Amino acid sequence: MTTSLPTTTVRRAGVDDAATVHAMVLEIADHEGDGQHVHVDVPRWRELLARPDVVVLLAEQDAEAVGYTSATRQLHLWSGFDLVALDDLYVRASARNRGVGEQLMRAIAAYAAPESMLVRWELYETNDGARRFYERIGATVRPKLNAAWRPDDYGPWLG
Repeated sequence: MTTSLPTTTVRRAGVDDAATVHAMVLEIADHEGDGQHVHVDVPRWRELLARPDVVVLLAEQDAEAVGYTSATRQLHLWSGFDLVALDDLYVRASARNRGVGEQLMRAIAAYAAPESMLVRWELYETNDGARRFYERIGATVRPKLNAAWRPDDYGPWLG
């Protein structure tokens, strides 16, 4: 007896999806041990999802969200064109290993393709599963350090 996997659909999130997006952002942040750093609430998600430069794609099975990818459209100064800066790719545990992540990446590629935009993202060097996934779909993974300068750190430097 074979069981069929539920059909997954991917669509762009709208303002009415703010609570769902917020819940999944908290899930991935907690999973990464960074839950204390999430300061965006549902009303702010409504505002963000109304912006044309914020792209959140939801994967759904049986009308229930099972994953998302989030990105922003940004100017790439070296090329003079926009790129897609992928922020998160997240699939809930119950839907993992069923092609949902690939569908979400395919959907972000479909968003970028009409303008031939580069899609760029970061991952932790220690996330071997993510590295294998991204390499399997044809992404180039190269080491690069990221730096962050928080207002509390650069404020005193301003003098």
